[in-house]
Order: sequence, then structure tokens, then C-alpha cells
Amino acid sequence: MTLARRQQISLEETPFYHCVARCVRRAFLCGEDSHTGQSFEHRKQWIVDKLMELVRIFAIDLCGYAVMSNHYHVVLRVDSASALEWSDEEVIRRWRQLFSGGVLA
Repeated sequence: MTLARRQQISLEETPFYHCVARCVRRAFLCGEDSHTGQSFEHRKQWIVDKLMELVRIFAIDLCGYAVMSNHYHVVLRVDSASALEWSDEEVIRRWRQLFSGGVLA
């Protein structure tokens, strides 16, 4: 049975998180595919650049990362003190740096 996120996470007790994202079906994130010889190494910088962008926008500290051929790991710290200081307008401004949307009245 699944649990609500608020029942699984306590930022006061554990602000640090190790997260993993993995490709499926022998897909390559970066590196060279030994079966086809195709190189996906250029994607590594894309991932690092996106991580740095997200850290600048949201209240997250990137403590460490590793980008491998079919998955990546990140260690993050949620900066809840900073996030709690943001007004609703600041949250919207930050969100709109990544996503477009209509003007709110």
C-alpha cells in the first residue's frame, strides 16, 4: 500500500535525500553503446547543466552527483528555511523560469 509523501518524509529530521533515476530496456543515458557503437557522451553535460539550473531555481542544494551510462545519482538537501521565506509571487516567478503558463490575475 502506498503512503502519502507527508507520512514518508520529515524535512526536520532528514533534509538529505539520495535519489536515483535509471534508463530501461538497455537504453543509454550517456557513454558508448557497445552493441551499436553509438556514443551518447554528449548527454552527460546536458544532465549536469539541468541539475545546476534546478538548484538555482528551487530551494535545493546539490551535495553530490554521479552520471553513469544508464543512470544517475544525486544527493540533495532541501533548504526548507529558504523556501518558507518565499512569497506566493516568488514561488510563481521561480516556477515560470522552467514552465510557461497564463498570467494570473
